[in-house]
Amino acid sequence: MTVTEGVRLTQYAHGGGCACKIPPGELEEMVRGLAGSGPVREPLGDLIVGLDTGDDAAVVRIKDGRALVATTDFFTPVVDDAYDWGRIAAANALSDVYAMGGEPVVAVNLLGWPRGVLPFELAAEVLRGGVSVTREAGCHLAGGHSVDDPEPKYGLAVTGIADPDRLLRNDTGRPGQPLTLTKPLGIGVLNSRHKATGEVFPEAVATMIRLNRDASRAAVDAGIRCATDVTGFGLLGHLFKLAAASGVTAIVDAAAVPYLEAARAALRDGYVSGGTRRNLEWVSPHAELSSVAPDEALLLADAQTSGGLLIAGELPGMPVIGELVPRGEHALVVR
Repeated sequence: MTVTEGVRLTQYAHGGGCACKIPPGELEEMVRGLAGSGPVREPLGDLIVGLDTGDDAAVVRIKDGRALVATTDFFTPVVDDAYDWGRIAAANALSDVYAMGGEPVVAVNLLGWPRGVLPFELAAEVLRGGVSVTREAGCHLAGGHSVDDPEPKYGLAVTGIADPDRLLRNDTGRPGQPLTLTKPLGIGVLNSRHKATGEVFPEAVATMIRLNRDASRAAVDAGIRCATDVTGFGLLGHLFKLAAASGVTAIVDAAAVPYLEAARAALRDGYVSGGTRRNLEWVSPHAELSSVAPDEALLLADAQTSGGLLIAGELPGMPVIGELVPRGEHALVVR
């Protein structure tokens, strides 16, 4: 037996994956004084996407008709397998660039590791997972930064490029546009079950490591200009941010939303993270949810890790889960 076998990484963290995000309401309050500045001209270019709408990445217009896309994302272990965790964390960080309609160019590692508690062989496996996914994405991975941390954490800081006139943004949704979701929900409850029991869900892992590259490119090529990705704030949380930024109401057809096969059983057995419950609490004052059962609402708010893109437009072969309509009494309506 090697030094890394039998180590359950998820037991070394208080939570897991994007469910560990600071709750959205608290986060909004924290950055409130930093937002609202609008586009700012700097010597090297214009900031065209910043804090104002809580979008997925920052975007700066640079020379030759290009934009620079910058983002970072890291989190505690969401699965016990170190290599898979590295792949998931890397795919999740790259997703923010894809959610803006960009292409990742270069990334650097962000690693927190409890030296003296967990072997460095495991850390090497995490980093190897990150290399695997960035290589698949055609993105350079060059160095990074590490700290001695009581909890293991891993992710990437990513820089990409995009066409500033073909960005995917969360504030450009318009009434009449359909809503497309490119990955099924249920990752959060399955990750919670995995953390509690050690049971492995290969379908969930495969979903989390799948890049959002192809969906992003298809959306940009189709002329779509509004999208976000679905991560720690759940489908309802990210859709609420999109609807609020765009000044519309989002209608969700609950029966059309796809889920991973074992998600409903995990929900039934009580594997719901605190992050998911906080998501639902945050959006409930802005949503009409009376048409769905409380458990269904929890699944719609399930905190995803490396989830899919939520696109205001239609992509062939991908499920349409609702539409945007003129702004009404609520920002969200679930039917």
